[in-house]
Amino acid sequence: MVPLEMTQTEIFQFIQDNALLSASLWVNIALAGLSILLFVYMGRNVEDPRAQLIFVATLMVPLVSISSYTGLVSGLTVSFLEMPAGHALAGAGAGPEGGVFTPWGRYLTWAFSTPMILVALGLLAGSNLSKLFTAVVADVGMCVTGLAAALTTSSLLLRWVWFAISCAFFVVVLYILLAEWARDAEVAGTADIFNTLKVLTVVLWLGYPIFWALGAEGLAVLDIAITSWAYSGMDIIAKYLFAFLLLRWVVENERTVADMASGLGSAARSGATPADD
Repeated sequence: MVPLEMTQTEIFQFIQDNALLSASLWVNIALAGLSILLFVYMGRNVEDPRAQLIFVATLMVPLVSISSYTGLVSGLTVSFLEMPAGHALAGAGAGPEGGVFTPWGRYLTWAFSTPMILVALGLLAGSNLSKLFTAVVADVGMCVTGLAAALTTSSLLLRWVWFAISCAFFVVVLYILLAEWARDAEVAGTADIFNTLKVLTVVLWLGYPIFWALGAEGLAVLDIAITSWAYSGMDIIAKYLFAFLLLRWVVENERTVADMASGLGSAARSGATPADD
């Protein structure tokens, strides 16, 4: 990685001077803050421990996001990197010496927030610990190797190798969501809401590698502001709307959540009649 010299103040000013780019970050900060207040209010009367755990995991999503987006807009988690030979923006970026705007702080957001989404979904589906652990580890692996792809400047080929590894981790997550947890949710009695959230999550999460490939970090077909809005727009739906739909259902169906087997449920009880916690 070759970070080019630029102070945080200069990066902050660069972001503010690009109204479209700046708005994509500030809007997310505002919506994350509102989501935190709303979700705390929604969960004020939830008493079942499993339902409370779903609330805590879900609440962590906007908490992580507001922290991460504040880091981005302030210039703390943004760099201008010199792209390797063969990259479309090698020497042609908007930063010093042609450096390319690289908001690597987004990967911190995803590495901490997306596992919480999976924890909430796994609990909703009544998954067992093995599946939940596998999904979370694969998800973190996906985010970390995605960060490696964004920060590798020594070789264009290696950037895409890291990208391919990240996508391989993503396939594991997709399999658990679409196959394993879908079956668990049928047994747990939460299939209707789980299937809605599953489709929302899978469709939107597929957009992230697509926009990475099309954005400045990949083929540079899209400029940084459009790419940033694509990421921010997907974050708004995949995190805040997702969380609202999930938590509203939990509040309205707390008894269903409470009736799941204690522990991590449906696979543990293998079709047995649900027992109260």
